[in-house]
Amino acid sequence: MPDNYIAALVASVDLPRPGSQSAMLAPMPLPAGDSQLVQITDAALAEAARRAGNWLACRPGCTQCCHGAFAINALDAERLRAGMATLRATDPATAQAIETRARHWLAEHLPSFPGDSATGLLGTSDEDQARFEDFADDAACPALNPATGLCDVYAWRPMTCRVFGPPVRMGAGDALGCCELCFVGATEAEIAACEMPLPHELEAQLVAETAQSGETVVAFALLPSAPASHV
Repeated sequence: MPDNYIAALVASVDLPRPGSQSAMLAPMPLPAGDSQLVQITDAALAEAARRAGNWLACRPGCTQCCHGAFAINALDAERLRAGMATLRATDPATAQAIETRARHWLAEHLPSFPGDSATGLLGTSDEDQARFEDFADDAACPALNPATGLCDVYAWRPMTCRVFGPPVRMGAGDALGCCELCFVGATEAEIAACEMPLPHELEAQLVAETAQSGETVVAFALLPSAPASHV
């Protein structure tokens, strides 16, 4: 595809604007308890990884879990916003590269976004949820650095990213699920012995503290809101 066509698509991407009906993407302070949530989750991951040993295939440069769109909640979005604000102040070149990838991602996938493309909020209807199953299914996350194979916002990554790999309870909590690259050949008992507990209650409490509702995708949270003069 011609470079000038891609450039035109990227330039045409509209960012959420102040005053739009987006509770998700309106900048809000990150709840103070988020650092505790991250600490608890990362400690649980470290312990699960210790117990798993070589069963856990996750290594720097393994990017299978970095492909395919997934929903993030308001807390995830605010954490990513906080991370991008830090990068803009301390490493503007990296921040710019991330934003460029996010714009390219939206230029390619926004036409089929199953929700409100003006606000970034995912739709909640049965039809929207069905469409999301196949939405941007193989697309690389815009936070993924294609040169290094590493996440450029690793310290601020969503909870889904923080728990991917070890066995965790799926859905209603009855079944254990883990990355298909991990625990190859392990028995059910060996998998269960490495279960990673998740602080669902604390996360839900912090999401409520954001006073925001709905879900979005990573690309929207990586970009700044449009200037007020564009309203």
